Amino acid sequence: MSEQPVVPGFHPDPSVCRVGDDYYLVCSSFEYFPGIPLFHSRGLRHWTQIGNVLDRPEQLRLPVDMPSSGGIYAPTLRHHDGRFWLIVTNCAEGGGNFLVTSTDPAGPWSEPTWLPDVPGIDPDLAWDEDGTCWCTIAGVGQLAIDPYTGRARGEVRSLWSGAPGAKAPEAPHLYRIGAYWYLLIAEGGTERGHGVSIARGTSPNGPFEPCPDNPVLTHRGTDHPVQNTGHGDLVQDADGSWWLVFLGVRPGGGTPGWHVLGRETFLAPVTWTKDGWPVVGEIVSPEGTAADEPFRDDFDLPELHPSWISVRDRSPEHCTTKDRPGRLTLRARGTSLDEPDAVFIGRRQQHFTCRASALIDATQGAGGLAVRLDEQHHYAIETDGTQVRVISRVGSVRAAVATLPVPAGPAVLSVRITPPPRPHDARTGPDVISLGVEQPDGTFTELATLDGRYLSTEVAGGFTGRVIGLYAAQGTVHADWFTYAPKT
Repeated sequence: MSEQPVVPGFHPDPSVCRVGDDYYLVCSSFEYFPGIPLFHSRGLRHWTQIGNVLDRPEQLRLPVDMPSSGGIYAPTLRHHDGRFWLIVTNCAEGGGNFLVTSTDPAGPWSEPTWLPDVPGIDPDLAWDEDGTCWCTIAGVGQLAIDPYTGRARGEVRSLWSGAPGAKAPEAPHLYRIGAYWYLLIAEGGTERGHGVSIARGTSPNGPFEPCPDNPVLTHRGTDHPVQNTGHGDLVQDADGSWWLVFLGVRPGGGTPGWHVLGRETFLAPVTWTKDGWPVVGEIVSPEGTAADEPFRDDFDLPELHPSWISVRDRSPEHCTTKDRPGRLTLRARGTSLDEPDAVFIGRRQQHFTCRASALIDATQGAGGLAVRLDEQHHYAIETDGTQVRVISRVGSVRAAVATLPVPAGPAVLSVRITPPPRPHDARTGPDVISLGVEQPDGTFTELATLDGRYLSTEVAGGFTGRVIGLYAAQGTVHADWFTYAPKT
């Protein structure tokens, strides 16, 4: 199982740093709040989420009219001078690049220091021997900044943009390793042509000599089960060994292959040639992940687990565990999951085969359990306290595909995601999503089984992956508990 991610599910654009024996890793979060999930590890192969960097509205404002797959792009995490530094792009209107800092990676993190002189996306931070802070951006350009004030210390200058003609040189990271400064970039676009290339020079601002064996990582044109590999970040272990974290996808089904979990975080060892160039090895398997453990939330705590994410914001007026102890209360603001201001709270789908269930009381409204990719691509099972229905939204088509009367009161709604039935052919989708009701004895009553390809990036576009969770469409909805577990 060497092709498994170390952080499965929608966790793209990884950036990593080491402090002593501890490793910390962050990922992009796009339109979801809180933003930038933060993980801790002692050995790179087992990661546990310890928080979110942007967990306060003052740090992260995502307007309701911002399209899905907008928002927070490509953070870089570094440790320098006793402090953690994170630089990132908010692609929402009125956003831009900014810095936050903390002495404790678990938080709290500072208010943003905005960088009005830093254009573009995918900013990186590196300090040279005289203390100059260099910010390198997609394109690839670079300028010196004062990280405390956010002001530039010079103009943007072009560096090295990868292979001639290769599109989208992005995700730059600059490192001092031995006698050289190495500039690592992604190129080829974040789809099937994605890859990682590297160049080096004797100065942090070049000139840069490209590696003769570029790209140092790509799975383009291969039958490897992990595709779209790119957007990497190097880290050195305490024993002197080197590693690369990077994103990839695991497409399934027939042609062209559909990836549904989003871009995930993978790990590979790095060795160095006699000439001082990195060689990326095969993907290594994780030593178990926190994601493999079944998750249950009875909503007994005043604060939600850090793995819960909401669309664009999370107002206590619309989402709280404090109104009724042991219950999650959701108050509708839109009319359905089709609306950009939908009240939704979910967790990333992290397994190809899994199930999620929740006890929903919608006697004062309507709401339920959904598998969401974006406003135009989701499946949901919804109740109003007397009737359950399955709703499919694919592109411009929204339909109630099945209904079932139920006894008045709360209902246990369930989603089961499984491989497609055999036989397979070129048109077979990646999975099927069954939505139904669980009876008191645990029996699952299926209302509908839908093709999973329509909740994939290859159909919907964008940069995210599936999120499974709870929502309110009308009035007030309560959830007594929620479970998610891989199904073996």
